[in-house]
Amino acid sequence: MEKSCLKVAVVMGSASDAEALKPCFKTLEEYGVPFDVRIISAHRSPGAAFSFSSSARSAGYGVIIAAAGMAAHLAGAMAANTTLPVIGIPMKSSVLDGMDALLATVQMPSGVPVATVAINGAKNAALLAIQILSLSDMDLAAKLAEAKEKLREETEAKDAAAAELCGLN
Repeated sequence: MEKSCLKVAVVMGSASDAEALKPCFKTLEEYGVPFDVRIISAHRSPGAAFSFSSSARSAGYGVIIAAAGMAAHLAGAMAANTTLPVIGIPMKSSVLDGMDALLATVQMPSGVPVATVAINGAKNAALLAIQILSLSDMDLAAKLAEAKEKLREETEAKDAAAAELCGLN
């Protein structure tokens, strides 16, 4: 397979989400995945949400990551107007600690799927986007395999030291 030149769109509903999205940005950068960042509100700028999502594929995007809190309709608004995979990140807010956003993001009607990660799950959203892109990019697939192996090795090392860590040796 050829190397993908698709990029990821990271769309947030509010500028206040930017800090919590830093792990997403960092992960995409570490894997060398190009991405753009936008602030588009499903409620305050619905026309922009429609325009962006409906033209995302032709603009060279392969995945859309949509982060929003509270009513959290951004991922659904994106998914309604594109055939690209959409990954929703429910954002924690002062209201209900993000449970409202989680439920709004995960409870999509049939025919409008949104993959949903944990509340403030920015790193996993990036990794899921990378996994999707790796279907047509063997370099990304190799980097993911290497990262999984490193996780396995780290866990095995912690397992080997578990008794000592717990004060049993």
